[in-house]
Amino acid sequence: MAADPQPRSSEQPPTAAPKPSSFDHVALWVSQREALADLACRHLGMHEIERTDSFTLVGVDARLGKLTLFDAPGPRAAGALSRVALRVDDVEAALGRLPAALAVATAADGVPELAAPDGLRIGLVPTRDGQTSFDLDHVLLGVPDVPRTADRLAQMGFDRAGEALAIADRHVRLGPAPAAAPVTGERPLLNHLALLVDDVRGFLAASDPAVAVDEFKDAPNTFAAFVTGPAGVRIEYVEHKPGFSLV
Repeated sequence: MAADPQPRSSEQPPTAAPKPSSFDHVALWVSQREALADLACRHLGMHEIERTDSFTLVGVDARLGKLTLFDAPGPRAAGALSRVALRVDDVEAALGRLPAALAVATAADGVPELAAPDGLRIGLVPTRDGQTSFDLDHVLLGVPDVPRTADRLAQMGFDRAGEALAIADRHVRLGPAPAAAPVTGERPLLNHLALLVDDVRGFLAASDPAVAVDEFKDAPNTFAAFVTGPAGVRIEYVEHKPGFSLV
């Protein structure tokens, strides 16, 4: 006699939470916006994508990793931001094209870093197959509690990739905060890290644990929500509106 079939559960498997599709840009508070934009466009393969009275957006392509430079009074403090790194086809050739007056030092992890205006450190790392030269590669953050920061960033949409936190092929690296430098302050260099999502409100509704939104911003091309993450690092979840037209 055949065994009775097992009753089927009416419960549906849990739906995976939505994930950001791209680490879209790094936004900085800077007192030398023109000098930084000139360095990026003249020597680091980028072009000006958008300019307003308050910010300049630069990048090699509007749909790749970008830098947003917001006007702010100086001097700025590096705080949690240890480095913004770009990927290049030929690191030595890129270094050779830099102005002679621009100081370059090798970081402890072997990455050459440019001493850019406002105390910004710009690293150069080699591209991998199929990557675009001068696209954003990673951000290095110095934080008081690396494991806790990693856990929280993973909850906020990043994927663990070894010791890094990744969104697709761009990532955040974490290291200890320098003892002599406060992570937060009145004039930090880092404004926010932006993650591209399909639907901001849908992403937030599905987040676990739920994130507390500091503010929403509705712009002509984008809609965004800002959330304060670990070590005071702000995360922007941004969606592109239909007809998104930056070039």
